[in-house]
Amino acid sequence: MRTEELRGLLKKVPFKPFRLYLSNGQSYDVTHPDLAVVGRNDVFIGLPSGDLPAGVYDRFAFVALMHINNIEPLPPATHAEKNGPA
Repeated sequence: MRTEELRGLLKKVPFKPFRLYLSNGQSYDVTHPDLAVVGRNDVFIGLPSGDLPAGVYDRFAFVALMHINNIEPLPPATHAEKNGPA
């Protein structure tokens, strides 16, 4: 995954939530553009819980960009589901 590609998804207006699929089988949902920060080699992902307002995280994960295999848009019903490794 290239830094520019991921940053482009986060800056898209309107923002569309997406799921990152990793090489180890885990996945992470990015449900708000403020919950991901892209670095040169990795991305910080804020993981919200259902009781927090949009854009506020409870836990976090660092993911190496080289381990992102695929990105897919989230279906509308998935946005309210709990975030984190699948």
